[in-house]
Amino acid sequence: MKVVVYPGSFNPITNGHTDLVKRALKLFDHVVLAIGTSAQKNPAAHLADRIRLCNTVLAEFGDRVSVEGFNNLLVDFARSKGTGYILRGLRTVTDFDYEFQMAEMNQSLDSNIEYVFLPTSQTTSFISSTLVREIASLGGDVSKFVHPAVVKELAQR
Repeated sequence: MKVVVYPGSFNPITNGHTDLVKRALKLFDHVVLAIGTSAQKNPAAHLADRIRLCNTVLAEFGDRVSVEGFNNLLVDFARSKGTGYILRGLRTVTDFDYEFQMAEMNQSLDSNIEYVFLPTSQTTSFISSTLVREIASLGGDVSKFVHPAVVKELAQR
C-alpha cells in the first residue's frame, strides 16, 4: 500500500487542503494528514480541535485518509508511518521557494524521502488558512472557502 504524509498546520483546514487530499488519492492508497505543532505558527486552535475538525471534513474519504498530530521531525514521522513520501501543495512561486528549501533539508536528513508537489487547483489557489481566519475574525463569510463544519467552528471562536 502506497502511503503519503501530507503535513501542515491546517488551522483551519480549507477547501484547498481537501482538494489536494482528493487528488493525492489518485496517486496513493492512503493519505496521512499530519498536523504539526510549530512554535512559529502559534496555532489559534488546539491540536485536538484541529484533528477533530479535519476528521469531520475528510470523513467522505473513509479509511483512505487518517489524521494525526505530530511534534517531531517530519522525516521521523513519515518513517513511523512506513513511507518515504511527503505531499505538498504549491500555490505560488513563493510557496515553491519555501517548499523546495524544506524538501532539500528533509532529503539531507533522510535520503529516502521523496517529495510529491501538486499545484493547487485553479479554483482553490488563492485560499489560505491565514486569510480564512482573518476574514472570519472580521465577520466575513468564508463558506466558499471551507467546509460547513469549519464555518461553524470559526463562528464559535
